[in-house]
Amino acid sequence: MDQHLAFTRRQTLAAAGLLVLAGCVTAEPPAGHFDAVVAPLARTDVPAGPRHASVGGALAAAPLAGTRPFRIWIARGDWQEQLTLSAPHVHLHGEERATTRLCFTAASGLIAPDGRPYGTFRTPVLTVTAPGFRASDLTIENTFDGIAEMRRTGARLLSDDPRGPQAVALMLNQNSDDAVLERVTIASHQDTFFPDAGRTMLRDCLISGSYDFIFGAGAALFEGCEIRSRLRPDPAQVTGYIAAPSTLLRHATGLVFDRCRLTRDDGVDDGSVYLGRPWRPSAAFPDGRYGNPEAAGMTAYLACWMDAHIAPAGWTEMWYTDRSGNPRTMLQPEEARFAEHGSTGPGARGERRGSQIDAGEAAVLRRLPR
Repeated sequence: MDQHLAFTRRQTLAAAGLLVLAGCVTAEPPAGHFDAVVAPLARTDVPAGPRHASVGGALAAAPLAGTRPFRIWIARGDWQEQLTLSAPHVHLHGEERATTRLCFTAASGLIAPDGRPYGTFRTPVLTVTAPGFRASDLTIENTFDGIAEMRRTGARLLSDDPRGPQAVALMLNQNSDDAVLERVTIASHQDTFFPDAGRTMLRDCLISGSYDFIFGAGAALFEGCEIRSRLRPDPAQVTGYIAAPSTLLRHATGLVFDRCRLTRDDGVDDGSVYLGRPWRPSAAFPDGRYGNPEAAGMTAYLACWMDAHIAPAGWTEMWYTDRSGNPRTMLQPEEARFAEHGSTGPGARGERRGSQIDAGEAAVLRRLPR
């Protein structure tokens, strides 16, 4: 089948798969009584509701078999906790986006309290393992100092090492589905946002990082978001990567950026950041453990404005372990499902390695009920 026609067919299927998600994006306004209120006891100017001294305490109060929204109001401040959300339909409402911060410091190569390295999957500030999650007007930040780590002399955590500086802020894990984030900042350096399961809608959000900082196998639609590339002060590793999808072939939709702005911090060089590269994580099979051949990442940028830090080629390769055990087999972007439509800005120029789709194909991706 022609590659262009095959891509169109996949995107038609994608639209059908996201209808349920797009029909559930209206969040309740943070007014009146809340099911839980997280605030210092000294605060008297907070909404009505049972008081909790920590976000974790409020999450623990949510019913595990709940069928209605469990609404939590969180006061401004740095809530330094590592959190897991396993109850359905929990809605987090921050008092103020910039100053209501859920934060924690962990990186894959750092030693956890149990004496073992964290590993990437144990680093998230917040891990969601239930459907119906909502968040608005707050920040989720992994405060591991990736820049200081890269500037360190001597032994340091290396980005391509599994026990490196990977530091996830938000992970949407197994059983997460129909998640909606509005006006949320998600910040770290490497592996910032990990939508690995289900469907997620993001509106007017800011996601910042430098290295594969939006990655995973889930379906996520970024609408009107800012995607900010952060500085990597390492002369040996100057490039950055925005997306690293691991979308399985049976799932037509992966990471879709609609009318987003791709920006950069001061000092990020022109042409130094790729739109994405295909991640093929290893899995166990009867004949061994190797990169899952069903992982063929899908990412599309639709009518996005791109600053000059975006590399002219747009997309690049990524290594994986093949069936023979070679850990440096390269998966090329042409083997994945990468596309753009209507890119603008100084970073929108160049001979791209992904597909250019037409207005009709892009409209299929946007044709979702509001």
